Amino acid sequence: MRGRLVAGLWMLVAGPLAAQETGRTRVGVERPAPVRVDTVSARDVPRAPITPGRAFFSSLVMPGSGQAALDRPYAGGVFLLVEALSLTMLHRAGEDLHLARRFARDSMPRTYQVDPVTGMVRRDSLGVALVETWQTSRYGAGVVRSRRLQVEDWLAVLFFNHLFSGADAYVAAQLWDLPEMIGLQQTPFGPAIAATLRFGRARRR
Repeated sequence: MRGRLVAGLWMLVAGPLAAQETGRTRVGVERPAPVRVDTVSARDVPRAPITPGRAFFSSLVMPGSGQAALDRPYAGGVFLLVEALSLTMLHRAGEDLHLARRFARDSMPRTYQVDPVTGMVRRDSLGVALVETWQTSRYGAGVVRSRRLQVEDWLAVLFFNHLFSGADAYVAAQLWDLPEMIGLQQTPFGPAIAATLRFGRARRR
């Protein structure tokens, strides 16, 4: 009986004391201010004028067109210049190959038959001079092979120019919203790969 009475008195005294201690600890404690998180909406992120897939296929078909749509005139101009030069050289190499194949089996007279008595060139019944030895054409098998390789080389240049132009346009469209832009730039010494770094806030579009 006495133990229960002591326990009850202890609970009555300890309850208010604990409440006072809790109140003291709460007094003077400032709550941290809520942190404001700035969110960027999709409208604030700059987007490329065309999609990466469209930029790739556009430049793959016509080198430089994807770069022009992405506002990269120098890179597009380089690919377009390589395209024009490659087509010109391919046309010239094709003509040389056609000429070599046409005259590959051709030959020309080297010496004619001469009458030992008169010293005149002998002729047949139709009046055509009789050839004694023939000289083979300078367009031999080696020349034909060399000019065929030139055509294949320029075809390879055209193929890789289309492929690199498409890949460059695809990467440029993918990296449109990044501050670091990498691509071809025109320099006093010719085209070169350059990286442009932008500092500060990006402009909203």
